[in-house]
Amino acid sequence: MLILISDAFDSSLPEKLKKFGDVTDDKGRLAEANIVLVRSKTKCTKEYINSAPNLKLIIRGGVGLDNIDRPYAKEKGVKVFNTASASAIAVAELTMALMLAVPSNVVPGHTSMADGRWEKKQLKRTELWRKTLGLIGVGNIGTEVARRARAFDMDVIAFDPALDGHEIAKMVGSVDDIYEKADFISLHVPLLDSTEGMINASSIDKMKDGVIIVNTARAKCIVEVDMARALESGKVRGFGNDVWYSDPPPPDSPILKAPNVVMTPHIGASSKENLLRIGDVILDIIGKEAS
Repeated sequence: MLILISDAFDSSLPEKLKKFGDVTDDKGRLAEANIVLVRSKTKCTKEYINSAPNLKLIIRGGVGLDNIDRPYAKEKGVKVFNTASASAIAVAELTMALMLAVPSNVVPGHTSMADGRWEKKQLKRTELWRKTLGLIGVGNIGTEVARRARAFDMDVIAFDPALDGHEIAKMVGSVDDIYEKADFISLHVPLLDSTEGMINASSIDKMKDGVIIVNTARAKCIVEVDMARALESGKVRGFGNDVWYSDPPPPDSPILKAPNVVMTPHIGASSKENLLRIGDVILDIIGKEAS
Protein backbone atom coordinates (compact mmCIF):
# COMPACT_ATOMS: atom_id res chain seq x y z
CA MET A 1 0.00 0.00 0.00
CA LEU A 2 1.24 3.49 -0.87
CA ILE A 3 -0.01 6.49 1.09
CA LEU A 4 0.55 9.88 -0.56
CA ILE A 5 0.60 12.90 1.75
CA SER A 6 -0.32 15.63 -0.71
CA ASP A 7 -0.64 18.62 1.63
CA ALA A 8 0.83 19.81 4.93
CA PHE A 9 0.13 17.72 8.02
CA ASP A 10 1.89 17.35 11.36
CA SER A 11 5.48 16.24 10.88
CA SER A 12 4.92 13.19 13.08
CA LEU A 13 2.27 11.71 10.78
CA PRO A 14 4.49 9.98 8.16
CA GLU A 15 6.23 7.84 10.77
CA LYS A 16 2.90 6.87 12.33
CA LEU A 17 1.52 5.85 8.94
CA LYS A 18 4.36 3.46 8.14
CA LYS A 19 2.62 0.60 9.91
CA PHE A 20 0.11 0.61 7.05
CA GLY A 21 2.60 0.64 4.16
CA ASP A 22 4.90 2.96 2.24
CA VAL A 23 4.48 6.70 2.78
CA THR A 24 5.51 9.49 0.41
CA ASP A 25 5.00 13.19 -0.21
CA ASP A 26 6.17 12.87 -3.81
CA LYS A 27 3.17 13.98 -5.88
CA GLY A 28 4.80 12.45 -8.93
CA ARG A 29 3.82 9.05 -7.48
CA LEU A 30 0.08 9.79 -7.57
CA ALA A 31 -0.49 7.00 -10.13
CA GLU A 32 0.83 4.46 -7.59
CA ALA A 33 -1.07 5.76 -4.59
CA ASN A 34 -3.76 3.72 -2.86
CA ILE A 35 -4.54 6.42 -0.30
CA VAL A 36 -4.22 10.19 -0.69
CA LEU A 37 -4.24 12.61 2.26
CA VAL A 38 -5.24 16.18 1.40
CA ARG A 39 -6.22 19.37 3.13
CA SER A 40 -7.55 22.35 1.17
CA LYS A 41 -4.73 22.96 -1.32
CA THR A 42 -4.99 19.76 -3.37
CA LYS A 43 -8.02 19.69 -5.67
CA CYS A 44 -9.26 16.15 -6.24
CA THR A 45 -10.97 16.79 -9.55
CA LYS A 46 -12.13 14.23 -12.11
CA GLU A 47 -8.77 14.61 -13.85
CA TYR A 48 -6.88 14.14 -10.58
CA ILE A 49 -8.81 10.97 -9.75
CA ASN A 50 -8.29 9.63 -13.27
CA SER A 51 -4.54 10.11 -12.74
CA ALA A 52 -4.66 7.72 -9.78
CA PRO A 53 -5.88 4.34 -11.11
CA ASN A 54 -4.93 2.54 -7.87
CA LEU A 55 -6.67 5.02 -5.60
CA LYS A 56 -9.09 3.57 -3.06
CA LEU A 57 -9.31 6.22 -0.37
CA ILE A 58 -9.13 10.03 -0.09
CA ILE A 59 -8.97 11.52 3.38
CA ARG A 60 -9.47 15.26 3.78
CA GLY A 61 -7.74 16.60 6.87
CA GLY A 62 -10.41 19.12 7.84
CA VAL A 63 -14.12 19.66 7.38
CA GLY A 64 -15.10 20.97 3.94
CA LEU A 65 -15.11 18.56 1.02
CA ASP A 66 -15.71 21.05 -1.79
CA ASN A 67 -12.16 20.45 -3.11
CA ILE A 68 -13.07 16.82 -3.85
CA ASP A 69 -15.34 15.65 -6.68
CA ARG A 70 -17.24 13.24 -4.46
CA PRO A 71 -19.76 12.02 -7.04
CA TYR A 72 -16.96 11.07 -9.44
CA ALA A 73 -14.92 9.50 -6.64
CA LYS A 74 -17.93 7.35 -5.74
CA GLU A 75 -18.38 6.42 -9.39
CA LYS A 76 -14.75 5.25 -9.49
CA GLY A 77 -15.07 3.30 -6.26
CA VAL A 78 -12.96 5.73 -4.23
CA LYS A 79 -14.11 6.30 -0.65
CA VAL A 80 -13.93 9.87 0.73
CA PHE A 81 -13.63 10.79 4.40
CA ASN A 82 -12.98 13.98 6.33
CA THR A 83 -11.88 14.63 9.91
CA ALA A 84 -14.77 16.89 10.87
CA SER A 85 -14.71 16.37 14.62
CA ALA A 86 -10.99 17.04 14.94
CA SER A 87 -11.09 20.67 13.79
CA ALA A 88 -14.04 21.92 15.84
CA ILE A 89 -12.11 23.38 18.76
CA ALA A 90 -9.42 25.08 16.67
CA VAL A 91 -11.89 26.77 14.32
CA ALA A 92 -14.22 27.72 17.17
CA GLU A 93 -11.38 29.40 19.05
CA LEU A 94 -10.37 31.42 15.98
CA THR A 95 -14.01 32.39 15.47
CA MET A 96 -14.14 33.74 19.00
CA ALA A 97 -10.79 35.51 18.55
CA LEU A 98 -12.13 37.32 15.49
CA MET A 99 -15.43 38.03 17.22
CA LEU A 100 -13.55 39.67 20.07
CA ALA A 101 -10.93 41.46 17.97
CA VAL A 102 -13.37 43.27 15.68
CA PRO A 103 -15.55 45.13 18.25
CA SER A 104 -12.60 45.67 20.58
CA ASN A 105 -10.55 47.41 17.86
CA VAL A 106 -7.57 45.22 18.68
CA VAL A 107 -5.90 45.60 15.28
CA PRO A 108 -6.39 49.40 14.94
CA GLY A 109 -5.22 49.76 18.53
CA HIS A 110 -2.06 47.77 17.88
CA THR A 111 -1.34 49.50 14.58
CA SER A 112 -1.80 52.99 16.00
CA MET A 113 0.50 52.20 18.92
CA ALA A 114 3.14 50.79 16.59
CA ASP A 115 2.89 53.99 14.53
CA GLY A 116 3.44 56.12 17.62
CA ARG A 117 -0.17 57.30 17.99
CA TRP A 118 -2.24 57.25 21.18
CA GLU A 119 -5.86 56.83 20.08
CA LYS A 120 -7.51 56.04 23.41
CA LYS A 121 -10.36 58.47 22.77
CA GLN A 122 -10.91 57.46 19.15
CA LEU A 123 -11.04 53.69 19.63
CA LYS A 124 -14.26 52.67 21.34
CA ARG A 125 -15.11 49.09 22.17
CA THR A 126 -18.30 47.07 22.14
CA GLU A 127 -18.82 44.13 24.49
CA LEU A 128 -20.09 40.67 23.63
CA TRP A 129 -21.99 40.57 26.92
CA ARG A 130 -25.72 40.05 26.39
CA LYS A 131 -25.48 40.55 22.64
CA THR A 132 -27.28 38.16 20.32
CA LEU A 133 -25.08 35.81 18.34
CA GLY A 134 -26.68 34.23 15.29
CA LEU A 135 -25.09 31.01 14.11
CA ILE A 136 -25.79 29.92 10.55
CA GLY A 137 -25.03 26.22 10.86
CA VAL A 138 -24.60 24.59 14.23
CA GLY A 139 -22.76 21.31 13.68
CA ASN A 140 -19.47 20.39 15.36
CA ILE A 141 -17.84 23.82 14.99
CA GLY A 142 -20.99 25.86 15.51
CA THR A 143 -21.68 23.94 18.72
CA GLU A 144 -18.23 24.74 20.10
CA VAL A 145 -18.73 28.41 19.21
CA ALA A 146 -22.12 28.38 20.95
CA ARG A 147 -20.56 26.87 24.06
CA ARG A 148 -17.89 29.59 24.21
CA ALA A 149 -20.34 32.39 23.41
CA ARG A 150 -22.57 31.34 26.31
CA ALA A 151 -19.55 31.77 28.58
CA PHE A 152 -19.62 35.43 27.49
CA ASP A 153 -23.30 35.53 28.44
CA MET A 154 -24.38 35.99 24.85
CA ASP A 155 -27.87 35.04 23.70
CA VAL A 156 -27.15 32.34 21.09
CA ILE A 157 -29.65 31.66 18.32
CA ALA A 158 -29.08 29.35 15.38
CA PHE A 159 -30.48 28.24 12.06
CA ASP A 160 -29.64 24.83 10.67
CA PRO A 161 -32.06 23.03 8.34
CA ALA A 162 -30.60 19.68 9.44
CA LEU A 163 -31.57 20.19 13.09
CA ASP A 164 -34.84 20.56 14.98
CA GLY A 165 -33.25 21.37 18.31
CA HIS A 166 -29.90 22.04 19.96
CA GLU A 167 -28.41 21.58 23.42
CA ILE A 168 -27.11 25.16 23.69
CA ALA A 169 -28.46 27.42 20.94
CA LYS A 170 -32.07 28.48 20.55
CA MET A 171 -33.15 27.31 17.08
CA VAL A 172 -35.05 29.74 14.86
CA GLY A 173 -37.32 28.97 11.95
CA SER A 174 -35.44 30.63 9.10
CA VAL A 175 -32.17 32.27 8.24
CA ASP A 176 -34.07 35.57 7.98
CA ASP A 177 -34.65 35.33 11.74
CA ILE A 178 -30.86 35.34 12.16
CA TYR A 179 -30.50 38.37 9.89
CA GLU A 180 -33.18 40.32 11.73
CA LYS A 181 -32.24 39.51 15.35
CA ALA A 182 -28.47 39.01 15.55
CA ASP A 183 -25.89 41.60 16.62
CA PHE A 184 -23.17 39.14 15.58
CA ILE A 185 -23.46 36.55 12.81
CA SER A 186 -21.07 33.63 12.40
CA LEU A 187 -21.10 31.21 9.47
CA HIS A 188 -20.53 27.47 9.95
CA VAL A 189 -21.91 25.90 6.77
CA PRO A 190 -20.45 23.88 3.89
CA LEU A 191 -20.34 25.35 0.40
CA LEU A 192 -23.51 24.14 -1.31
CA ASP A 193 -25.81 25.55 -3.95
CA SER A 194 -28.02 26.76 -1.10
CA THR A 195 -25.18 28.50 0.77
CA GLU A 196 -23.09 29.95 -2.05
CA GLY A 197 -23.49 33.72 -2.02
CA MET A 198 -26.03 33.61 0.81
CA ILE A 199 -24.52 36.73 2.40
CA ASN A 200 -25.20 39.30 -0.31
CA ALA A 201 -26.64 42.79 -0.71
CA SER A 202 -30.19 41.52 -0.22
CA SER A 203 -29.50 39.49 2.93
CA ILE A 204 -27.28 42.21 4.40
CA ASP A 205 -30.13 44.68 3.94
CA LYS A 206 -32.23 42.52 6.29
CA MET A 207 -29.62 42.67 9.05
CA LYS A 208 -29.34 45.08 11.93
CA ASP A 209 -27.40 48.26 11.27
CA GLY A 210 -23.89 47.80 12.65
CA VAL A 211 -23.94 44.01 12.59
CA ILE A 212 -20.60 42.22 12.94
CA ILE A 213 -20.04 39.15 10.74
CA VAL A 214 -17.45 36.39 11.12
CA ASN A 215 -16.68 33.82 8.44
CA THR A 216 -14.50 30.81 9.18
CA ALA A 217 -16.55 28.52 6.93
CA ARG A 218 -16.28 28.99 3.16
CA ALA A 219 -15.42 32.24 1.40
CA LYS A 220 -17.92 31.83 -1.43
CA CYS A 221 -20.80 31.88 1.05
CA ILE A 222 -20.24 35.63 0.96
CA VAL A 223 -20.39 37.91 -2.06
CA GLU A 224 -17.19 39.85 -1.47
CA VAL A 225 -18.11 43.01 -3.36
CA ASP A 226 -21.41 43.27 -1.45
CA MET A 227 -19.62 42.79 1.86
CA ALA A 228 -17.05 45.46 0.99
CA ARG A 229 -19.79 47.95 0.11
CA ALA A 230 -21.65 47.21 3.34
CA LEU A 231 -18.45 47.79 5.33
CA GLU A 232 -17.82 51.07 3.52
CA SER A 233 -21.36 52.27 4.23
CA GLY A 234 -21.25 51.15 7.86
CA LYS A 235 -24.25 48.82 7.48
CA VAL A 236 -21.83 46.07 8.53
CA ARG A 237 -19.71 47.44 11.34
CA GLY A 238 -16.98 44.84 11.10
CA PHE A 239 -15.97 41.61 9.38
CA GLY A 240 -13.72 38.88 10.74
CA ASN A 241 -12.54 36.64 7.91
CA ASP A 242 -10.33 33.56 7.65
CA VAL A 243 -11.46 32.11 4.31
CA TRP A 244 -10.86 33.26 0.74
CA TYR A 245 -11.97 32.61 -2.82
CA SER A 246 -8.45 31.27 -3.39
CA ASP A 247 -5.41 30.66 -1.17
CA PRO A 248 -3.90 33.23 -1.32
CA PRO A 249 -6.61 35.67 -2.47
CA PRO A 250 -6.09 37.67 -5.65
CA PRO A 251 -4.67 41.17 -5.06
CA ASP A 252 -7.92 42.73 -6.26
CA SER A 253 -10.09 40.99 -3.64
CA PRO A 254 -12.32 43.80 -2.31
CA ILE A 255 -12.05 42.43 1.23
CA LEU A 256 -8.31 43.20 1.34
CA LYS A 257 -8.98 46.94 1.03
CA ALA A 258 -12.30 47.18 2.85
CA PRO A 259 -12.49 49.07 6.17
CA ASN A 260 -13.08 47.43 9.54
CA VAL A 261 -11.85 43.99 8.57
CA VAL A 262 -9.74 41.64 10.69
CA MET A 263 -8.39 38.92 8.41
CA THR A 264 -6.27 35.82 8.74
CA PRO A 265 -4.73 33.57 6.03
CA HIS A 266 -6.99 30.50 6.37
CA ILE A 267 -5.48 29.34 9.65
CA GLY A 268 -8.65 28.15 11.39
CA ALA A 269 -7.61 24.51 11.45
CA SER A 270 -3.88 25.12 11.74
CA SER A 271 -3.33 24.81 15.47
CA LYS A 272 -0.62 22.40 16.58
CA GLU A 273 -3.11 20.49 18.67
CA ASN A 274 -5.59 20.18 15.81
CA LEU A 275 -3.00 18.84 13.39
CA LEU A 276 -2.25 16.11 15.92
CA ARG A 277 -5.97 15.36 16.31
CA ILE A 278 -6.36 15.20 12.52
CA GLY A 279 -3.52 12.70 12.37
CA ASP A 280 -5.20 10.55 15.01
CA VAL A 281 -8.47 10.51 13.06
CA ILE A 282 -6.62 9.63 9.84
CA LEU A 283 -4.91 6.71 11.56
CA ASP A 284 -8.27 5.52 12.85
CA ILE A 285 -9.90 5.76 9.41
CA ILE A 286 -7.10 3.89 7.66
CA GLY A 287 -7.00 1.26 10.39
CA LYS A 288 -10.71 0.57 9.99
CA GLU A 289 -10.63 0.61 6.18
CA ALA A 290 -7.55 -1.64 6.05
CA SER A 291 -8.96 -4.24 8.42
